Amino acid sequence: MLEGWFSYFIVMWTIVLVSLFAIGGFFMFRKFLKKMPKQDGKSDMDWEEYYVDQTRKLWGPPEKEMLEELVSPVPELFRDVARHKIAGKIGELALKEKARRISVDLIIRGYIIATPKRDHKFLRKKLDEMKIDISPYSHLF
Repeated sequence: MLEGWFSYFIVMWTIVLVSLFAIGGFFMFRKFLKKMPKQDGKSDMDWEEYYVDQTRKLWGPPEKEMLEELVSPVPELFRDVARHKIAGKIGELALKEKARRISVDLIIRGYIIATPKRDHKFLRKKLDEMKIDISPYSHLF
């Protein structure tokens, strides 16, 4: 049997390893659930991709810049995912409303709808920093 500090090291390393596998498995499972097809045959991720592709030509440089500014508080590791999810929701709104181009109003509404409720406090703070009046959008919070 092992004795001393090495046995404690092995036990701690085992705990760390199992914890990291559990965390990774959790995120992999969430991604798997998002990729599962719904009743219409498309998954949530497929729809996001569809909306982004269909509205790609409607985005102008100022709108892309605004989206970048809105996702800047998101940690860099998750920023691409957040940007894609928000752009997908904005695209969905634009297609439903048959918009000719992406407007600031569409960006703000899509940003609010795509953001989880637990992050609305940070969302309000970011919109205040950008000096955007959120009173017309209060019903979306």
